[in-house]
Amino acid sequence: MLELSPVDRRTGLTRQTFAEEYLKPMKPVVFTDLTASWPARQRWTIEHFKQHYGQLRVPVVSNNYSKPGKGYMTPDRVISFKEFLEILESGPTDLRIFLWNIFKAAPELRNDFRIPDIMDGFVDEMPFMFFGGEGAKVALHYDIDMSHVFLNQIHGRKRVVLFAPDQSRNLYHHPFTVASYVDLNNPDYDKYPALSRAKGYEVIMEPGETIFMPSGYWHYIEYTDGGYSIALRSFGSIPDRVRGLANIARHYVVDKGMNRLIGPSWRKMKERMAERRAAETMN
Repeated sequence: MLELSPVDRRTGLTRQTFAEEYLKPMKPVVFTDLTASWPARQRWTIEHFKQHYGQLRVPVVSNNYSKPGKGYMTPDRVISFKEFLEILESGPTDLRIFLWNIFKAAPELRNDFRIPDIMDGFVDEMPFMFFGGEGAKVALHYDIDMSHVFLNQIHGRKRVVLFAPDQSRNLYHHPFTVASYVDLNNPDYDKYPALSRAKGYEVIMEPGETIFMPSGYWHYIEYTDGGYSIALRSFGSIPDRVRGLANIARHYVVDKGMNRLIGPSWRKMKERMAERRAAETMN
């Protein structure tokens, strides 16, 4: 069985306490009050987005996003933001918008949030928003840029499952990618026996909460309700950012290149490599 521990919830964390208890040991934590002063908490309603930004065109993805072939890692379609938000309001759907820098089209929205001073190294040009319908799922992965991520929930709830980088082999990490394809909701221990040894964390995020996901942490996200969040990223240091850029280049060149060349066969090769690596942990 998966061993999932609750994530600490903390209020009033100081910069020093955060560094000592979470940043240095690379341990996740949920802040209950990091965004308490943000105007976005009240202003960023669905109606506000529809009225003022509904005309924007947005790339929408579904569960097909990671399937091998010509559509690998590409949006399903591009629609108006208003149309997407109406779909989100209508009930369960697997449609999502992710890694969307809405602030390029609407820079005034930057006035509605603040870069926190809880640590150094935040990248001001990289605030991204994530939207998803009730029941939408984000497959288990870690972020390719290797940044520390502060995911701030604005509307709706999310279930977040996290694993430290040292769990990669137990999660059957596909080499040359940042992905794992194990099903955490219905784990198949016959096919993935090492998965039974994986240890991680689990939390339901509420609106107004922020989760700190340390660099390289695996995360699976499920939209308990239709909703959205904004992610702020920190690298802590210039060498950390260089390491992230190198990781991006390496993965995109190899993985996307091989997928274009051999498609589904490349997926099978990665699966076999992941299985061999996981088997080594069982010996």
